[in-house]
Amino acid sequence: MTHVVTENCIKCKYTDCVDVCPVDCFKEGPNFLVIDPDECIDCGVCIPECPANAIFAEEDVPADQMKFIEINAELTPVFGPISRSKKPLADADQWNNVPDKLQYLEKP
Repeated sequence: MTHVVTENCIKCKYTDCVDVCPVDCFKEGPNFLVIDPDECIDCGVCIPECPANAIFAEEDVPADQMKFIEINAELTPVFGPISRSKKPLADADQWNNVPDKLQYLEKP
């Protein structure tokens, strides 16, 4: 199993989760993070670190967020590695908990 970054990360991109990952399985896009499903060891330490509550164990992904399992896998080879936290996007707090953000997902 793996962990999955879901929609609420879009346009927030808090990176607190990155610092605690023991295997550096996060990848960074312009306005979203993903978890590499082949690298994730299912430890779960990233979940409580996410201020946006956007990370779930694969088996706990809410029904309306299931497409993000595939999105994480699809974007892993496209996004670059990130192993240290960075400042969130400038307007992250304004976007936190805004519904229906998939349309704003940017790809390199």
